[in-house]
Amino acid sequence: MTDTTGIRLGMVVLDTPDPRGLATFYAGLLGWELDPEDTADDWVTIRGDGGAPMAFQLAPDHVPPTWPAGEVPQQFHLDLLVADYESTEPHALALGATPVQDDGDHPGFRVYADPSGHPFCLCLDH
Repeated sequence: MTDTTGIRLGMVVLDTPDPRGLATFYAGLLGWELDPEDTADDWVTIRGDGGAPMAFQLAPDHVPPTWPAGEVPQQFHLDLLVADYESTEPHALALGATPVQDDGDHPGFRVYADPSGHPFCLCLDH
């Protein structure tokens, strides 16, 4: 697809009460690196070999979504492509991910929450 709008995605930013902790989680999950120039506690960026970088900004009053329950609705989630669950799920769990939904109704993806409560999916890449 050709870009005809002149608009490009620059970065994905997540609010969190612990920017460095959440950046470390996603850097470990994706095999990316923390930006060494981000030394403050209120903003941390991670970068990898491809795609837009991710950043994590301080939000002391962040309330994690309660999805799939509706008290605090989900506003955003990441779909991360994986070859299989056997090698990637233990890695995600060891870093601090929490399973949210694996009811078998969706064999192509599994839902987790990151340490700040943001939902993300491990999606089979076929």
